[in-house]
Amino acid sequence: MNNLLLTKIYQRLCDEVDTLNFSYPVASVYNPLRYAWDGFAQYLKYSEGRKRVVFLGINPGPWGMAQTGIPFGEINSVREFLGISKISFTAPDNMQLSYPVRGLDCQRSEVSGRRLWGLFRERFGTAQNFFADNFVLNYCPLLFIGLTEKGTLRNITPDKINPSEREKLCQLCDYAFIEAVNILNPDYVVGVGSFAFKRAKISLIAQKINIIKILHPSPANPQANKNWAEKTTAQLITAGVWQ
Repeated sequence: MNNLLLTKIYQRLCDEVDTLNFSYPVASVYNPLRYAWDGFAQYLKYSEGRKRVVFLGINPGPWGMAQTGIPFGEINSVREFLGISKISFTAPDNMQLSYPVRGLDCQRSEVSGRRLWGLFRERFGTAQNFFADNFVLNYCPLLFIGLTEKGTLRNITPDKINPSEREKLCQLCDYAFIEAVNILNPDYVVGVGSFAFKRAKISLIAQKINIIKILHPSPANPQANKNWAEKTTAQLITAGVWQ
């Protein structure tokens, strides 16, 4: 049942965010729920049952969910931990040559996804063990490729886009996340990084759910580049999420 309900929510969100327009510094927008829905649909098989903990990421990374449609969907983790070996996809509109989409044939590794799923694999052993009580979602389904002052392209997160455009985006994403949480019924929501934590606090203000923050595993976060797994485990234990 969760699978079907979440499918409806994220198909709607996929359509809704495609109606939005984004200005500088955004140069291109990828919507992997549109062109790589097959990967996300396969991932949703793990959503059945009540989840004690929901981990919330920010938005797709260029070498993770942008390739596979799966939150933090680093290629090897998708294959080896999640057990998903084939994903149908099409090239996104306005695809940039410096950020190509090749699906599971992508040769780049998304460090954030490798670290996050690697931690879960180390602690739980199998995907089945992890998803018995846990699930992972991204707050926003869009990847933003931004234009720098030097004219080069880089991956940017939603907090870097035009504030008025971000407000419209967050209204849609907040509503979808509230609906997803109502279905999964967690005791804890874990914001992976400050932005996800902030949006969880805002969107779930009326609900009695424990909301905590862990370090984002991105290599762009200096604190994550040394002992991220150990620091994150300690944060989760201190918060009572893990024993």
